[in-house]
Amino acid sequence: MIDSIRGKLTLKEPTLMVLDVGGIGFKLTIPVSTFDRLPGLGVEVEVLTYLHVREDILHLYGFFTHDERDMFRLLIGISKIGPKLAVGILSGATPDEFKRRIIAGDVGAMTTLPGIGQKTAKRIIVELKDKFVKTDDDVVFDVDEKVSAEFDEAVAALVSLGFTRREAFRKINDLKRSGELEGGVEKIIRLALSKT
Repeated sequence: MIDSIRGKLTLKEPTLMVLDVGGIGFKLTIPVSTFDRLPGLGVEVEVLTYLHVREDILHLYGFFTHDERDMFRLLIGISKIGPKLAVGILSGATPDEFKRRIIAGDVGAMTTLPGIGQKTAKRIIVELKDKFVKTDDDVVFDVDEKVSAEFDEAVAALVSLGFTRREAFRKINDLKRSGELEGGVEKIIRLALSKT
């Protein structure tokens, strides 16, 4: 119904912002990741929105990126996860980080996020893992393996060298499968480049 709002930023707090649009102040609940990207007060900004409608309330949520809003929509589609908890989750991890935790089935990492216990973490993984594996072209690594920091750094380095994210994931994952994903990021990148 309301896809986005552009207006002058009149209030910003870690989970709340107000945009003045033609003299009308729109209050939006936001994740911390959106707060971190907001400009100073008085500056015009556009945010993507989601209007949550219940019998007794209309509540507007704001997001800086499509990834944040898409993840929010997926989360609130899971039973017993409401918009408030979904915003809390997005405040504790970027959509990409959260997605990697789901694909890896990392319950421990999930439970470090606000409001997520073991049962909720397992329910999220069960409901979303297949969606990410089937629909995300970037995800080409084995879904049962945990993604290490070195893996992520090596992929990012290859992307900065001109590879697509898909190509980079595939190259680093091949090294991981063959047991060559060790010795530091520089060595991993050299190995990946030598196999092109």
